[in-house]
Amino acid sequence: MNNLLLQEELRPTRADAVKNRELLLKTARQLFAEQGVEHVSMSAIADAAGVGKGTLYRHFTDKADLCHALLDHEQRELQERTLIRLSEGGDPVEALCWFLVEVAQFVEDNGSLLCEGMGQMEAMGLGHPAHLWWRQTIRALLVQTGRPMDVDYTADMLYVMLDVHVAYFQRKVMGYGSTQIINGLLNTVMRLLA
Repeated sequence: MNNLLLQEELRPTRADAVKNRELLLKTARQLFAEQGVEHVSMSAIADAAGVGKGTLYRHFTDKADLCHALLDHEQRELQERTLIRLSEGGDPVEALCWFLVEVAQFVEDNGSLLCEGMGQMEAMGLGHPAHLWWRQTIRALLVQTGRPMDVDYTADMLYVMLDVHVAYFQRKVMGYGSTQIINGLLNTVMRLLA
């Protein structure tokens, strides 16, 4: 192996690079919240952060990449909350309902970021590892209920109901509000487990 390559790989990230990355993420999050993801350009993010476009593109190849970085933080927080909640034990039906509400809220809060990422790659779709974790969690909780059912199919059905495309359809085409979507999801769970 070439020692220069090894040295390059082991080199720590410079403090100013870390600071710039965090500034860019914070700026993008703020601009996206104010104007909507679809209305904010990469140039606007660099300008608002007070950095050059080269600095921005060294950290993020495009807006989808930037959205992925923002989503990664949110997804990690969801995973941490879930691990804490599930480690407490308790009724698996209550835990399943709690988890479904958490994920539905995640999709609602991050819908624009999820859609931006999907525009250029499948990474934000149902096959993405972070999202497959949702399905695995749903499946594990269904197993814990001990109810007779086709666990895999039931997990898939609930999982698909959390997809950003379904949420978009329910909100924009059908005109459902957050409460109606969440209540519908929970009512579906209760009927499936009755």
